[in-house]
Amino acid sequence: MQSRSTRSLISGFAFALALGAVPAAVNAEDAELTVFDWAGYEDPAFHPAYVEKHGDSPTFAFFGDEEEAFQKLRTGFKADIGHPCSQSVAKWRDADLLKPLDTSRIPEWDNILPGFKTMKDLMTTADGKAWMVPFDWGNTAVIYRTDKVEEAEIQSLKAFADPKFKDRVSIGDNVDDAYALASLAIGLTDWSQMTDAQFEEASAFLREVHQNVRLYWTDNTELSQAMAGEEVDLAWAWNETSTTLQADGVPVVMKKDTDEGLSTWVCGYVLLKDGEGSEDKAYDYLNAILDPAVSSYMVSEWGYGHGNAKGMEAIDAETLKAAGYDDVASFVDKTLFQSPVPVELKQKMIAEFEKIKAGY
Repeated sequence: MQSRSTRSLISGFAFALALGAVPAAVNAEDAELTVFDWAGYEDPAFHPAYVEKHGDSPTFAFFGDEEEAFQKLRTGFKADIGHPCSQSVAKWRDADLLKPLDTSRIPEWDNILPGFKTMKDLMTTADGKAWMVPFDWGNTAVIYRTDKVEEAEIQSLKAFADPKFKDRVSIGDNVDDAYALASLAIGLTDWSQMTDAQFEEASAFLREVHQNVRLYWTDNTELSQAMAGEEVDLAWAWNETSTTLQADGVPVVMKKDTDEGLSTWVCGYVLLKDGEGSEDKAYDYLNAILDPAVSSYMVSEWGYGHGNAKGMEAIDAETLKAAGYDDVASFVDKTLFQSPVPVELKQKMIAEFEKIKAGY
């Protein structure tokens, strides 16, 4: 992989998708397995056991966000494996896009972090069927340039709407992260219970933030370049941004202890019902990404947690502490977990966020 860019498309793919094109395929290597994924996750270091066994990575097709992926799959795009996040798994399942997992074919299943197993309708459903293999997890939180912003100025998430940061702010072009920020800012940590009044309050906050936004970032590369180039000083972003910028010597920090908290997400892999590739290779891929040997790379190079508890436990304490994973209890304290929201509310969020970005 050319860079450690993550959960979205590089600009060329984004342009194609914006025009409604079929998702672009890259690294079209093993034609017997297609993975529908966020750009960046084609990194062979995430599935070394698969490459070792089959001599190549799978074919990858990319999507820009989960709603786009959902619509592509509903209109007939074929892939074997998908990579949705916690807030979308139930929606994909209810739309009959998924097929259950045979956990007897996933040796590391029992070593998945226990906390994920207790999350309702994520890995499994009440009928005992299994649907998702958690892979990556992390935060969306405040990231800022320490040479441009004083920490005391951003103790509250309301700083994103402070006029002093006009043209210095960036948030993701991602409805889930945007409304996670807005929900926290108005004091809401369970957005599944959002009332109409709270939706209006959260949307009003995002309109205030819009006045300060320099750019709505679409991937880590775009945001990292803007922060390294001193175009953006304050961002609402994923762990990877601070990890990669710090590695490049840029003075940035992720602040997880704001008054209102932060957002937490978990993403993972699912089997797509209409996949036409090899099911044996699909399970080989799931086992490769869940391999505990992947954990250290995930934490040290991407700044995310890995789904395998055994692999996380094997990482040295210093590395875990540097990445903020030494105390999982504090990791999820004061957090808005990006759980599924009612369909009607999600559609309202999507429509309203588009209006906000357009200045309305």
